[in-house]
Amino acid sequence: MKTLAFSVALLWSVALFFSATTPNGYGVGDAADDFSLKNVDGSMVSLADYKDVKGFIIVFTCNHCPYAQLYEQRIIDLHKKYKPKGFPVIAINPNSPLIVEEDSFEEMVKRAKAKRYPFNYLFDEEQTVYTRFGATRTPHVFVLDINHVVRYIGSIDDYPESHYAVKNRYVENAVDALLRGENPEPDFTRAIGCTIKKKP
Repeated sequence: MKTLAFSVALLWSVALFFSATTPNGYGVGDAADDFSLKNVDGSMVSLADYKDVKGFIIVFTCNHCPYAQLYEQRIIDLHKKYKPKGFPVIAINPNSPLIVEEDSFEEMVKRAKAKRYPFNYLFDEEQTVYTRFGATRTPHVFVLDINHVVRYIGSIDDYPESHYAVKNRYVENAVDALLRGENPEPDFTRAIGCTIKKKP
């Protein structure tokens, strides 16, 4: 636990220094293109497959990153809370297993089963979807509305180390605002986490 805490503290300081203030891909207000990616159950999943939804909570995450691990239960909880309200989580692993073996599809299947993920966990094997979105970190969240328009980009909340110390639940606030017919405020925060591992 101490090792994990140290790793997170170190990564936090590095991420604060290097995180971009704006995404290179979609911005708030842009319409996201659909995609088709392999799920851990072997099926191909796209946004069009979801029926009777009001939007999506798309989380770029992975197996190995300490931040992704710290947020894992919170991502599960987001799906359990908001899927019944029409906003399911879709988790996407953007990392290349050529860089980090732990993020291979086979390891994704194992982790999803071990942690009992209630959401689809997709593999961006060709690394085209995360670049289109402009994701840079794991985790990095994009909240879309029913028309696939990006309404929020950034962090899940303001305190990775412990959900008990969270003061601002950015994703929850954004989705709650959309459910009320309002615009999220803020609609952009800086994503804090591990850098996405791009294949050579």
